[in-house]
Amino acid sequence: MKVIGPAAGRALGDARRIFKDVPLVHAATLLPDGMPHVVPLWFVWLDDDVVVSCRAGSQVWSNLRRDPRVTLEIERGRAWAEHAGIMVRGRAESVPVDGPQGKRALSVWFEKYRDDLAGPGFAAYTEQVVEPRLFRVLAASVSTWRHGPSAQPWEVRT
Repeated sequence: MKVIGPAAGRALGDARRIFKDVPLVHAATLLPDGMPHVVPLWFVWLDDDVVVSCRAGSQVWSNLRRDPRVTLEIERGRAWAEHAGIMVRGRAESVPVDGPQGKRALSVWFEKYRDDLAGPGFAAYTEQVVEPRLFRVLAASVSTWRHGPSAQPWEVRT
């Protein structure tokens, strides 16, 4: 199912419910030569926004500063009948880490990834990510899929 325009934002509300505990989003940005650059990143849901984290000097951040077009893909399930996913296409918008939305996103982010950052994980993270950056995606279109007996995408309330 593909949703375009204002309904794309409403589709994210349903996605939040279905994919709230998924640990990674695959973010596709564009390299200077136009080739795609796809990497797994940590993310959180803030209301119906997907807020993604990366590093200040990363290829992702450089790409988005030059060209804000981005595609996010979130999926869940291992067995064929369990596979479900969402693809969000749109433009990235920086979320300042020291602003209200950034502080809220980081609070939710640390809660979500608490176990991953336990013990030596936090020291490794802070050593490698000196300047975290956050971005949200202003959705232009949302596509969903689900495998299984009915092979129908999950419902989107409009």
